[in-house]
Amino acid sequence: MTEMVYGVVPERDGEPILPKWWRTVDRWSMSCVLLLFVIGLLLGLAASVPLAERNGFHPFYYVTRQAVFGGAALVAMWLTSMMSPTMVRRFAVLGFVLFFVALALLPLFGTDFGKGATRWYSLGFASFQPSEFLKPAFVVTAAWMMAASREINGPPGTLWSFALCGAIVLMLALQPDFGQAALVLFSWGVVYFIAGAPMFLLLAMAGLAVMGGSLAYSNSEHFARRIDGFLSAEIDPTTQLGYATNAIREGGLFGVGVGEGQVKWSLPDAHTDFIVAVAAEEYGLILVLIIIALYTIVVLRSLLRLMRERDLFIRLAGTGLVAIFGVQAMINMAVAVRLVPAKGMTLPFVSYGGSSLIAGGIAVGMLLAMTRSRPQGEVAELMRRRAG
Repeated sequence: MTEMVYGVVPERDGEPILPKWWRTVDRWSMSCVLLLFVIGLLLGLAASVPLAERNGFHPFYYVTRQAVFGGAALVAMWLTSMMSPTMVRRFAVLGFVLFFVALALLPLFGTDFGKGATRWYSLGFASFQPSEFLKPAFVVTAAWMMAASREINGPPGTLWSFALCGAIVLMLALQPDFGQAALVLFSWGVVYFIAGAPMFLLLAMAGLAVMGGSLAYSNSEHFARRIDGFLSAEIDPTTQLGYATNAIREGGLFGVGVGEGQVKWSLPDAHTDFIVAVAAEEYGLILVLIIIALYTIVVLRSLLRLMRERDLFIRLAGTGLVAIFGVQAMINMAVAVRLVPAKGMTLPFVSYGGSSLIAGGIAVGMLLAMTRSRPQGEVAELMRRRAG
C-alpha cells in the first residue's frame, strides 16, 4: 500500500549497498548528467584547441584535463549519492566550515589570474575556487538550520542561515563576483520559500537585492561595465558577447559543421563561459535544445521525487540543490544570447573547469542522495499523525 501511494520501493533487509543504491537512485537524472559530461568533452575538443595553441600547450591539453577533472567529478557524484541524508548533512556542514574560511582568506592568499576578480587559489598545477564548493554545502547547511527551527523549541535556524548567507554574499561581492553572490542569495530564498516564508519578507529581500545592485553599479567599475554593455543598444562585435551572438546567428538550425566554427578562435572563454556559442555555431540549435532538455529532465525529475518526500530537511536541501543546478545552467545560456548581463558562470558538467566540475559532481551527488527512493512509513502511521 505504501508503494502504491508514494511510488517507492520498500526496504529490503540485508541488501548489499551497490544493488540497493542502483535500485533506489534516479537513473534518468544520472544518465542525463553523464550525457552532459560527454557533450562537454565533445565541445571541448572544438573549443579548447585554439586556446591550447595560444598558450603553447599540445592541442588537447585542456580536453585531457577536463577528462581527468570530469572523471574525478563523476566519482565524487557516485560516492556522495550513496550517502544517507544524515551523512550528506554532516559532510555538507563540515565542508561549509572549511570553504567558508577559504572564501574569507581569499583577499590575503587568492589570485585573480588577470581577470580582475580575486576568486581563486593558485595551486601551481591547478586552481581552486572556494565559492563553487561553498554553494552546495551552504544550501544543505541552511536547509538543516531551517528544518531544525521548525521543531518544538528549535533554534532560530532561519535567522542564523540568513546571517551566514549575508556574510557569503558580502565576501563574494567584494571579490567581485556578483553572479555567484546572486546565486547564493537566490538559493537561500528558494529554501526559505519552501520552508514557508512570508511573501512580504521575500519581496523585501528582492527590494534589498535591487538596492544592492544599484550600489554596486555606482561603486564598482567592473559591475557597471558589464551592465552598460548589456543595456547598450548596439553590441560591440569585438567583445565576447559580440562574438557569441554572431556565432549563434551563424550556426542556424544544424550548424556550420564539426570543426568549421570560427568563434573559438576569437573568444578567450569559449571553453568555459561561452561554450554554448561553440555548440550553437558548429552543431546548431539542435544540440542546444538537447542540452536544455537534459537539464530540464534532471530538474523536473528531482522536483517530482522531492514532492513525495515527507522529511522536511530532505525537501529543503534537495530543492535548494536542484535550484542552483538549474539556475546556473539557465544563467550561463542566457548570457550567451544576451538575456542577462555577463556573469562569469560556467555551464554545469559542460564547461571546462576543475573546481566547477568537481563541485558540480558533489552537488549532484547530494541531490541524487536526497532523491533516492526510500520507505516513507506506513499509511496508517501517516493517518494517525494527521488525526493527532
